[in-house]
Amino acid sequence: MSFNALIVNKDDEGKTHAEVTQITEDQLPEAEVTVAVEYSTVNYKDGLCIGPGGGLVRNYPHVPGIDFAGTVETSSDDRYKPGDKVVLTGWRVGEAHWGGYSQKARVKADWLVPLPDGLDTRQAMAVGTAGFTAMLAVMALEDHGIKKGPVLVTGAAGGVGSVATAILANLGYQVAAVTGRPETEDYLKDLGATQIVAREALNETVKRPLEGEMWGGCVDAVGGAMLARVLGQMEYGASVAAVGLAGGAALPATVIPFLLRGVNVLGIDSVLQPYDNRLRAWERVAKDLPMEKLEAMVQPASLSDLPKLGADILKGQVKGRVVVDVNA
Repeated sequence: MSFNALIVNKDDEGKTHAEVTQITEDQLPEAEVTVAVEYSTVNYKDGLCIGPGGGLVRNYPHVPGIDFAGTVETSSDDRYKPGDKVVLTGWRVGEAHWGGYSQKARVKADWLVPLPDGLDTRQAMAVGTAGFTAMLAVMALEDHGIKKGPVLVTGAAGGVGSVATAILANLGYQVAAVTGRPETEDYLKDLGATQIVAREALNETVKRPLEGEMWGGCVDAVGGAMLARVLGQMEYGASVAAVGLAGGAALPATVIPFLLRGVNVLGIDSVLQPYDNRLRAWERVAKDLPMEKLEAMVQPASLSDLPKLGADILKGQVKGRVVVDVNA
């Protein structure tokens, strides 16, 4: 029986084209667990995979979608049985392996985690890879000790930043949200931000390696010059959880903040996280992310909306979380 999937093809000239197409189960890759996908999301990597590939996609035709939630249909692995609700993020699914922009997916059992108590599949994808990454970042900051000043969140109106803002505020921290879009200020305050910082105030490097101690912690989704600037503004012994590079991969910084203020940069990887830490993060999401705040972030979409949304997210034009109902 056929079902819908977003298939990306590349022509002889190297141009990609994405459209919703009917496929059958025998076209799915080999793996232990077949999942009836219910929801997926749109992330920056998805934008790359839908469009030019960005080096992430090696083989075409391809089904993008780096995360999904749904119900197990068949499993040759004892850990999962038909009817189990599951979530998948990471493991290069949607990049090297066919992903969640399909009504069915077949993946390795090792890549799945059980849907945590307190979340349904739609809520899990309102969280998605971005929210999961945000929770990992908050956990890393907690493990290293958040200092007394406000916690800075860069790229705060994006997927990771929105969830990080809501979680940190719910945990009782003062949150300073950085955005380059003034129209998102009310949205960020509704998520719990107590201070709005204009992107222009932070995205230029300065000659001084240290400035006044301003931030007790930071979730940074931008990287580049902004991260370099923020390092010189951290309180003594404070940490930055680095989760993204929307502002560039280069870091025009000095080692002075590390040597004179004991600042830490904590690299956050969500792709290859060990199973136990995945479970810990998802359980914390269910407990510490206020679901009413989560709902305010959600933009619904269908498979047919994905080519445009993929282009939009690469331009920084997507706010909050896009939840894709693959059956809509």
